[in-house]
Amino acid sequence: MRKFLMLVASVTALLPALAQAAPNSFDLVLRSRVATEENSVRYHAVLEQQSWKATETAVIVCDMWDLHHCLNATRRGAELAPRMNALLKKARAQGATIIHAPSSCMKPYANHPGRKRAMAAPMASKLPEKISEWCYSIPSEEEVEYPIDQSDGGEDDDPVEHEAWAKELESKGLNPRGPWTKQTDLLTIKNQDYISDSGVEIWNVLEQKGIKNVILVGVHTNMCVLGRPFGLRQMAQNGKNVVLVRDMTDTMYNPKMKPYVSHFTGTDLIVEYIEKVVCPTVTSDQILGGKPFVFKNDTRPHVVIACAEREYKTNESLPRFALEQLGNDFKVSFVHANTNERNDLPGIGVLEDADVLLVSVRRRVLPADQFAIVERFIKSGKPVIGIRTANHAFSLRGEDPPSGYKAWEAFDAEIFGGSYTGHHGVGPNVKLVAAKPHPIMTGVDVNTFKGMGSLYKVNPISKGTTPLLTGTIEGQPAETIAWVNETKYGGKAFYTSLGHVDDFTQPAMNRLLKNAILWAVDKEIK
Repeated sequence: MRKFLMLVASVTALLPALAQAAPNSFDLVLRSRVATEENSVRYHAVLEQQSWKATETAVIVCDMWDLHHCLNATRRGAELAPRMNALLKKARAQGATIIHAPSSCMKPYANHPGRKRAMAAPMASKLPEKISEWCYSIPSEEEVEYPIDQSDGGEDDDPVEHEAWAKELESKGLNPRGPWTKQTDLLTIKNQDYISDSGVEIWNVLEQKGIKNVILVGVHTNMCVLGRPFGLRQMAQNGKNVVLVRDMTDTMYNPKMKPYVSHFTGTDLIVEYIEKVVCPTVTSDQILGGKPFVFKNDTRPHVVIACAEREYKTNESLPRFALEQLGNDFKVSFVHANTNERNDLPGIGVLEDADVLLVSVRRRVLPADQFAIVERFIKSGKPVIGIRTANHAFSLRGEDPPSGYKAWEAFDAEIFGGSYTGHHGVGPNVKLVAAKPHPIMTGVDVNTFKGMGSLYKVNPISKGTTPLLTGTIEGQPAETIAWVNETKYGGKAFYTSLGHVDDFTQPAMNRLLKNAILWAVDKEIK
């Protein structure tokens, strides 16, 4: 496990090399989710590098239909298909078996060599029980909460557009609830490929060709991709090395349903769920090179939240905050501390793809490779948000870090422009007063807002900062509670000494922090 955790930090450097894999193999980095400790609801993103022989690998294309009853799903499928077709072409050229599985659409392919070959595959000697059936759950899913409500079917169309789309489908003689007739023509089916929507037939093909590894692409992840007889659950529970290509899929999720996040965040939540309890995932660039696919309407900035402190329970408050406050506007990744090794942030490599870093870390030093990722991000001028203990995130109070680890004693001064020297101890609620007008203070009701933790000693803050809030307790001088700064490296920074677990019970705290993140990435604060 330790080996895998350390791999996370350096995976970005590996990806360009993966595209140069040997012609007869796929060198992949599989991402899974592992609980930070027993019975925890928090997970590390764990990466493992594997090399799969192409001749022992099949790519299954799940339900990439020509049409769908959801207009937005039809659009996204068409947008996804060209990149998927390139992946199929590359995988086919390297020797992988390609299986096209457009469910309920076998009739147009009755005379295709790929359809005949799938039907003719000899019956497997050990056919899994219920391989012909839809699979709704596997045992590993029993202890993990399903992340989205898809009980309405997941359609996210504009109602007027949806009604017009249904009428258009009906005018063509199609069933508006199930208009698919074949696989999209945007995907090329070669004569050497296979065509089937039968779990039995597809299993027979896999066994006939000695397939150990399955790469699954297509839509929709929370329904067909998981549940079909040839889907992720069946492949995983019946012993195949199976992965989902997480950027080559979509989800049937309506943002009007719980947890009330954007459609694309809904997909992210399903992918994370799969990584926890079903199988690992990979991205298309590991086979094709370049960058992972992103839908054109998915313009969410990427926030990475690093949690490594025990005092204020931000490993509980920040996930709730992120889901409720950021789910519509941002892509969010969490990096939690390694509970077995204090000075370790498994998964910090995700920062390489981030737009903003939110720090809730207390007195940790990092291995040199992890430190380099954080340092590179900040020195590039990207924005940093800090709460509570972030002003002594990477400090050991001047002590030398262990060999191979690095501290950043000047982090507070260089990034936030502060001078943290401690706090006043547990005392009465901190009274907050607005210091200067600023977009970050939009909608923040200071009159009902109190700091619930001890008052931090942060003054003096540097001349280049802009104070937003000050706080006082009886008998002590006022301290700056929140401010903005330009980092030593030219990036935006926001810091607040708020962040006690009870602070997040106040709407004003959630609004303040959300506004700060919006400000950091130049998004409108309404």
